[in-house]
Amino acid sequence: VAFNAYVKHVAKSSMPDDEKLLLLRKIMPYANSAGDKKLVIKTLGDVKTFLSYVYLKQYLDDKDLKHDAANSLFKVILPSNGEDNGLKGKDVKETLKKVKELLTGPDSQYFKIDIDNYINSMGDEGGYVSMFNGKDLSGWQGFVANPIKLEEMSPGKRKKLQVEANKKMHENWSVQDGAIVFNGSGHNLCSVRDDYGDFEMIVDWCITKKGDSGIYLRGTPQVQIWDTSRVEVGAQVGSGGLYNNKEHRSTPLLVADNPIGDWNTFRIKMVGDKVTVYLNGQLVVDNVTMENYWDRSIPIFPKGTIELQAHGTDLSFRDIYIKELKPENHNKLTPEEEKDGFKLLFNGENLDGWVGNKVDYRVENGEIVISGGNGSHGNLFTKDEYKDFVFRFQFKLTPGANNGLGIRAPLKGDAAYKGMELQILDNTADVYKDLKPYQYHGSVYGVIPAKRGYLKPVGEWNTEEVIAKGTHIKVILNGHVILDGDISDAIKNGTLDHKDHPGLKNEKGHIGFLG
Repeated sequence: VAFNAYVKHVAKSSMPDDEKLLLLRKIMPYANSAGDKKLVIKTLGDVKTFLSYVYLKQYLDDKDLKHDAANSLFKVILPSNGEDNGLKGKDVKETLKKVKELLTGPDSQYFKIDIDNYINSMGDEGGYVSMFNGKDLSGWQGFVANPIKLEEMSPGKRKKLQVEANKKMHENWSVQDGAIVFNGSGHNLCSVRDDYGDFEMIVDWCITKKGDSGIYLRGTPQVQIWDTSRVEVGAQVGSGGLYNNKEHRSTPLLVADNPIGDWNTFRIKMVGDKVTVYLNGQLVVDNVTMENYWDRSIPIFPKGTIELQAHGTDLSFRDIYIKELKPENHNKLTPEEEKDGFKLLFNGENLDGWVGNKVDYRVENGEIVISGGNGSHGNLFTKDEYKDFVFRFQFKLTPGANNGLGIRAPLKGDAAYKGMELQILDNTADVYKDLKPYQYHGSVYGVIPAKRGYLKPVGEWNTEEVIAKGTHIKVILNGHVILDGDISDAIKNGTLDHKDHPGLKNEKGHIGFLG
């Protein structure tokens, strides 16, 4: 009687589905009959989460429960109430084929048609994939060093240290009852893959008294996990926060932790440097910038490992799934820009329409990227030439970055003189503190100085607009006019750098980035 009442109470409650699933999984071991198990399985049909799908799928091979599991999986997987909340992915598609054969009930023939239609509409989306097979530590390895130190190591040294770390890993991490278990001694457990970019991640975790752990994203600490009774270290704020943030919010929006010894569910979404976290179905981090703990002067790394943090206390993880997201293409015209006749010069996917150095300049995650060092240099120009125009672009600088925007430039020769260069520069770098006024960001190089003080901090995106009309040049940085001058007036008495700039007389030319 108590078992039935518990299940019905959970079903009727207003708790989030993530929490309902945890509570139903918690009561399942107390089921004394197939009828008790069927009650839980049927109830899970109304708990639409990916982990409900994972949990129910195991019962498709149970001769007494497979039909009930199939009926519940149908409800969990397919969209409901006209919403786009159906589950997708290769594994889901294969499971649906099995569900179709096991469906029972008076409406099952119609449900099978729904399944066929949904499978046909699903496409090739990868969906969630498992990071843990429930049996061993395949896909995981021991911690060697943080991303910056790893990058500095020689391949030989890194390989040697990895062998040593893997040996220690098996002394401290193990698999017990379908969960990854840490014995309280040793270092982090790292994904073998080190190229996770944008993703959605699901993971269940459970800690013991005074527990302290976390999830490292792209090798960076961390989405916090801890015992909320540890008020001496501020744990009363709850788990899920971006613990190591200094500038952006580090604490969760609310406390959503389950009692010590009970399982909790994280749903983590990371796009760029922004992180969103749900704990047990409740939003605790809302699109917050995650700072780079290893070097706060630069943004978090675009790609990296997933790590399970070891912090001196026993803990467990289970059901670890990740869905990689395609980088969002921000290279789109607004309706207003389309109306005003703007043309998109970069499609976010490749360098079609551009000429010049396509080796050092490359496309990554919808951005044109050039890295410093290693001889990176050269120019990237538009294939077409332009005379009078409005040119809009966004750029992000690393510390000490130095580039330039060439306009009305030829494809050969120094664009700063054979054409015209508008400086792109980290004005705050100490190495540039003694530059001439006409050498700082936004200036017509050597000719007209720009105002300073309007660049965003290094690592953040800036928006710039350049208006070229005849000899008049105007530069607007982040909404502020930093240069507004006429070339013909500026050179009446010679250029400020006392050099010859024949390109100032060009009526048209290419637009480009000058490495």
